[in-house]
Amino acid sequence: MAIQITTLANGLRIATDTMQDAESVVVGAWVGVGTRDEPQKANGVAHLVEHMMFKGTKKRSAYALSTAIEKNGGAMNAYTTREETAYHARVLPEDTELACDIIADMLQHSVFNPKELAREKQVIIQEIGRDLDSPEDRIFDVLHQTAFPKQKIGRPILGSAKIIAGLPRQAVTDYVKTHYHAGNMVIVGAGKVKHKAFVGMVKKRFGKLPRGKALKKEKAHVVSGFKLLPKPIEQLHLILGFAGPGFHSHEIYATQLLSILLGGSASSRLFHKVREKRGLGYTISSGHFAFSDAGLFEIYAGTDPKRVQELIPVVCQELRDVTHNVTPVELARAKAQGRADMLMGQESVMRRADILGHQILAFGRPISINETLKKLMAVTKKDVEAAASKLLSRRPIVTALGPLEKLEDYRKIAARLAG
Repeated sequence: MAIQITTLANGLRIATDTMQDAESVVVGAWVGVGTRDEPQKANGVAHLVEHMMFKGTKKRSAYALSTAIEKNGGAMNAYTTREETAYHARVLPEDTELACDIIADMLQHSVFNPKELAREKQVIIQEIGRDLDSPEDRIFDVLHQTAFPKQKIGRPILGSAKIIAGLPRQAVTDYVKTHYHAGNMVIVGAGKVKHKAFVGMVKKRFGKLPRGKALKKEKAHVVSGFKLLPKPIEQLHLILGFAGPGFHSHEIYATQLLSILLGGSASSRLFHKVREKRGLGYTISSGHFAFSDAGLFEIYAGTDPKRVQELIPVVCQELRDVTHNVTPVELARAKAQGRADMLMGQESVMRRADILGHQILAFGRPISINETLKKLMAVTKKDVEAAASKLLSRRPIVTALGPLEKLEDYRKIAARLAG
């Protein structure tokens, strides 16, 4: 088996996915902490911590951290989600130990220099401003805030400019001490890597990391409702959202196939009916955000504000139709697309590292691609129709940004979806 896992005495899990024909290695740390783990008054601290990990340690400056990897042709990056934070470097096999040393140094010995912190806050405030100027990004933050009101999981990952500007250094260092411990972390090596040797590299650098303790997470609860933001721009950005399954639910595979056949490709129902047949918008898509204990299914459209009255009935009709009229052809096509995406993803060292880190954090074990494919391919027409019916059994979440004069009110949209 290509995937092997070793757990150190301090609870740190080390996982490798060996790809003998690969020409590179991804070394990374996946940490089970994100936006939903932030204190109420510190929204954005998870993402700020991610940035600050690159800003200098006790023995390396920010410049030294980046050049150590890049001088040999490698690349290093990170990301923050609502439930996870990941740090990863892609290098040539001979630099595997160097990458491990850099990431270990960052995660355990970052100094959070006050001057660097002040500077990085300004960078993030500019990032927040950029997202506020991008309606395609902002509308999804509005969706989460509307679906999860007054809940940590619903708050924007970047936080707000006001909160970021006012965060004291102590809040940043306390966050790291609370959440960056061995029991909440997975170190991954994927690509041309040997498990035993990799375990030795990691143990040498992370073996004394404290075990820590698991903290109880605030339970997520999806709420129906609407949020409308008028803005004088050229397009109206609209999302119809629904409470969906979390990634532990057996319904997730049917919901994923529903997303593909509704709006996941150029051959999907919504793309064909909305864009190709009627020209009602350049962008129409569907997606499913799955979290540990909840999920959000969404239909997103960008359209001419004058044509939103034509677009909404078409989208609502397709959503109602899919509750009882999934054809064998479109289900087979959705399965083929889902299967191909997974199999083609096996060629990517970065994607395999990402999947492995996420799976161990989320499920406590790696899930083989064969196991996943078996469950995906076993989904029936009735399963997909039932998933669609369950989505529509509750009132929707409607969020819109742009010129709103022609947009129907919430009650009318909800009535259309109810049939």
